[in-house]
Amino acid sequence: MEVYVPIVVMFAIGLGFALVSVVASRIAGPRRFNRAKNDPYECGIEPAPTGSSATKFPVKFYLTAMLFIVFDIEIIFLVPWAVHHDVLGVFGFWAVVMFIGALFVAYAYEWRRGGLDWD
Repeated sequence: MEVYVPIVVMFAIGLGFALVSVVASRIAGPRRFNRAKNDPYECGIEPAPTGSSATKFPVKFYLTAMLFIVFDIEIIFLVPWAVHHDVLGVFGFWAVVMFIGALFVAYAYEWRRGGLDWD
């Protein structure tokens, strides 16, 4: 049970920091509300009303977000493997080869959808 104490302490510190940050921003933050700030987009431009959901919607943002997630997952799994590759042996090697194959599929999808074109 004592193995979990550092995890619980780190969780409590993180939760405490989040709560203190939210409370401090409520106390110290400015309270100047206006119509533009309450809009869904803070640019001040009124969003065009649409009657149906059949309008074209750009997915460039979501492709960029997916690319970011793929890079994050790659780092999260490859760094520990790189540190302990000698302990994992052949099984670890083939597991990483399969993981990189799955990442290749995600990168190929991004490339085909135009997520890597920075226009």
